[in-house]
Amino acid sequence: MMMTKQLADTPIEEKIEAIQEGNIVLQNELLQTYKPFIAKCVSEVCKRYIDPKKDDEFSVGLMAFNDAIFSYEPDKGSSFLSFAKLVVKRKVIDYIRYHQKRPNLLSLDEIHEEEQMENPLVIAAAKEKHQIEAENTKRREEINLFKEKLKAYRLTLEELTKVSPKHKDARESAVQVAYILYQDSQLSEYVHRKKKLPIKKLLMKVEVSKKTLERNRKFIIAIFIVLSGEYAYLKDYLKDYLKDVKE
Repeated sequence: MMMTKQLADTPIEEKIEAIQEGNIVLQNELLQTYKPFIAKCVSEVCKRYIDPKKDDEFSVGLMAFNDAIFSYEPDKGSSFLSFAKLVVKRKVIDYIRYHQKRPNLLSLDEIHEEEQMENPLVIAAAKEKHQIEAENTKRREEINLFKEKLKAYRLTLEELTKVSPKHKDARESAVQVAYILYQDSQLSEYVHRKKKLPIKKLLMKVEVSKKTLERNRKFIIAIFIVLSGEYAYLKDYLKDYLKDVKE
């Protein structure tokens, strides 16, 4: 397919800048023009012919190329196409691994060899962006699991934002109560079974009033849920609050 005059007369880095500023027409033209380039990148990962009309991997590559358009920073020192190639390949690898479709995809060693030929600064930037995106995906999945667990206790995340203690000292106290609850097997079993706090028994183990326990009941239960489950990111938020009580 022939490039339009607008594409042919302008360096690609200038086109990217125009697209980042909102030129949708140029964006569509660029995506259309570079479909063969995208298909080639995807094919190198999958080690087979890629049909843009049939293969899901191509769609993943196309979206990755589009992402590269908006995340490209020319001052990093690499050409756009070098950057886009790296982004496309990493996105396709992630997709294939998630769906476990093709065991014979491009190996990490081969990817590493290609990276040695690229600008180290842009490689570092792409890897950092990739890591952040992967962590954000895991964090979203964890939050969704947490939301589902809250439903069993007739709680919602929105509700927790309203009832959470406003002062740091109160939050620290509530987190410590939740930890004590979590550590006691009998009280912990009660919460799992009854889906509520054992106020009377808990009062014998903590140094807070009944009124305070009842006021922070929902927040304490939510922290208890986090401590009792596989919530790596949410637990990380609590580590400073739990430091003193664990010691």
